[in-house]
Amino acid sequence: MTQELGTYIEVAAALPVFGTYTYRLPEALRPRAAPGHRVLVPFGRRRVTGYILGPAAGTKPDTVKDVLDLLDAQALFPEDLIPFFRWVAGYYLHPLGEVIRGALPSGLNLYEYNLLAVNAEACPLPDDERLSPLERDILDCLRQGACRLKDLQNHLDRPVPGALLQAMVKCGWVARRKTLRGGRTRPKKAWLVRRVDALPVGVRITPQRRKILDLLEREAELPLRTIQKTIPGAAAIVRTMARRGMVALVETNVYRDPFGEPILPDRPPELTTEQRAALETMDAARRQGFSAILLDGVTGSGKTEIYLRAAAKTLERGQRVLVLVPEIALISQTERRFRARFGERVAVLHSGLSSGERLDQWLRILNQEAPIVIGARSAIFAPLESIGLIVVDEEHDGAYKQETGLRYNARDLATVRARMNACPVILGSATPSVQSYFNHQQGKFQRIRLSRRVQEKTLPAVDILDLRQIQNERGVRKYLSQALIDAIGETLARGEQSLIFLNRRGYASYPICSECSATLKCRHCTISLTYHQRANAYRCHYCGYTRAARATCPECGSDKIWHYGLGTEKLEEFLQRFFPEARVARLDRDTTRRKNGLLAVLKKLQAGEIDILIGTQMVAKGHDYPNITLVGVICADSTLNFPDFRAGERTFQLLAQVAGRAGRGERPGRVILQTYTPEHFIISAARGQNYARFYADEIQGRRALGYPPYNRMIQLLITGREADRTADAARRLGRAAQAELERQPPPGGRVSLLGPVEAALHRVAGRYRWQMLIRGPSASGLNRFVRQLLYDGHQRFERQGVKVSVDVDPLFMM
Repeated sequence: MTQELGTYIEVAAALPVFGTYTYRLPEALRPRAAPGHRVLVPFGRRRVTGYILGPAAGTKPDTVKDVLDLLDAQALFPEDLIPFFRWVAGYYLHPLGEVIRGALPSGLNLYEYNLLAVNAEACPLPDDERLSPLERDILDCLRQGACRLKDLQNHLDRPVPGALLQAMVKCGWVARRKTLRGGRTRPKKAWLVRRVDALPVGVRITPQRRKILDLLEREAELPLRTIQKTIPGAAAIVRTMARRGMVALVETNVYRDPFGEPILPDRPPELTTEQRAALETMDAARRQGFSAILLDGVTGSGKTEIYLRAAAKTLERGQRVLVLVPEIALISQTERRFRARFGERVAVLHSGLSSGERLDQWLRILNQEAPIVIGARSAIFAPLESIGLIVVDEEHDGAYKQETGLRYNARDLATVRARMNACPVILGSATPSVQSYFNHQQGKFQRIRLSRRVQEKTLPAVDILDLRQIQNERGVRKYLSQALIDAIGETLARGEQSLIFLNRRGYASYPICSECSATLKCRHCTISLTYHQRANAYRCHYCGYTRAARATCPECGSDKIWHYGLGTEKLEEFLQRFFPEARVARLDRDTTRRKNGLLAVLKKLQAGEIDILIGTQMVAKGHDYPNITLVGVICADSTLNFPDFRAGERTFQLLAQVAGRAGRGERPGRVILQTYTPEHFIISAARGQNYARFYADEIQGRRALGYPPYNRMIQLLITGREADRTADAARRLGRAAQAELERQPPPGGRVSLLGPVEAALHRVAGRYRWQMLIRGPSASGLNRFVRQLLYDGHQRFERQGVKVSVDVDPLFMM
């Protein structure tokens, strides 16, 4: 039930500031204001967007500023989502206003900026001889148009001293103007033409008007655009008719359609014995309120059908369903399955939508027009009320973790939101995360096992090939065994499809000078560039830096660059040359950059228009294509030796998942894993899809080293553009943390500090990187310790141009 707002309200500003603020709500705005509305409020000397959280509590400040405006006709999120926002802000040590801003569709908020402009009308500008070179450059830039200080500095490619700018303002040469920007994303409007009960007496009905009236006789109202398709020039005629009372012309909101082609309804298949038992167990758990269910099923065991049946029962009870999938690549497949079962009752939320489409889907959910929401990690914030079921598909996937800004894990937040809504959450995977399986062993999660594929289909046969036997071959043949090449040929001969997995896009990952052996590295990162043949350029996969392919060696100037290493482009070229009759395609970030690029490739694969698909990890996640009978993994241990304690877990999951793409139809599947370490326990466990063996070995190492899940962890990432200043700030932060630990040990004890040390990727996007890990058994104890540590010294680091980012429960340790 919506709270009544009085004179004073609590507002979270959409700024990187902690805490909330009290504002006075003018009487004229009170009837329309409610929690969840956006407001325009004064903040310091600016005007910014804020979010109404409810009536202000506690003592009112002596001076309270007034709300300037109410920005929405309706609240943008339900009131019962506010406690969830507060929990997220507290746990992840992130400003509440920024949490809400990130949850909402982008492009909504208004911000006030200072614009700089030439003030030639108020004060004649001096001659160029009287100006310094920098002053002349500033005025030349501003003559082209007003801009912000940040844009001015970017244009000049140098900093502009504040004292100089202030002096130019004082002289009258430059003026500062405040302006509101933002709010570019709005609901889409369209005109509806409606029939009136009776035509006015004496109006003339021309043939064109008669056609329009005849159309409205069949339909009480029609979009103006529809009438224009039938009757050219109808817009002007309709407006005249509206002025004379012959029709009503009404502006209304319309939704932009993100789905594309319609989907035919499906017929639910007969359930297996294991599926029926799983649904019965889930139904019993639901009656208890909150429960976390780990649905541990082999690939092809029918987990999606269980989600569909559980969703149908939830809708029958008048409740709503939230389904999370790790990547856009899987959303299209899941969305199609749910729309075939539930029709237009499905909404989608993900980054592949335009800002307008995302707003439309958000409003459909908010207006309770779509009781099922499917989306990637950001959909955890969907404005659903009365949630009865949350599903997290492929719960082990690292894509649920946001790595910038608010560094949340949507899988963990799904459990939190389910608890707040007293409903079950299903965590599904063929390769559960170590954390989730550990929670099952501790009695926190209930495990349901699906051990067989549907229709008694067999798991694929897995062969392991030792790459050391062909490491002396030349070119691509050192990565492609004859056995794999023969298997691809046999698959083609049978008219079946092959999936070749290589988790490295581009053409060559290691360009090296033939003269001096120097590596071509990114200008802004401590990482080598990757050659992309189709773009004819070298690119950095971390910051996006690009160099033309004709670039010479930065050390000796030679133009003879050798392209070592294998990427998906080079593999595609080789297979196309080796199998000229085959239709070869590639699925990686380069081929799916354009909107609907991913869907285009997947549709061709479904239609049998692709014989060999080469892909990165995008192909390993939950796709179901029955005609794929061969999966080849070029290098199974490429991620095994990363300096990260989760490297083994990620490798096992990736291999088991990609192997599960084979043999999902009527014909049996085969998997070929090529590896340099065939004896490694991760490789042999993945071969048999033996999760129990993998977990038993992996958990021993975690326990011995005190890593999660036996301890909680917070990472402090210290970054800056100057190497010495960043290193100094990291060391000072480390000393401050050690002193704080000695002064006031967290409750429960056993907190340890690791670092600070240089990050494995020491420089990314021009910023030097250090990291410190804080480890301990209590999440709340670590949270309080970091809050105390940073809020005493955080501003000192910011002033020095060094940024400290907090990552609670980090996944990316590089």
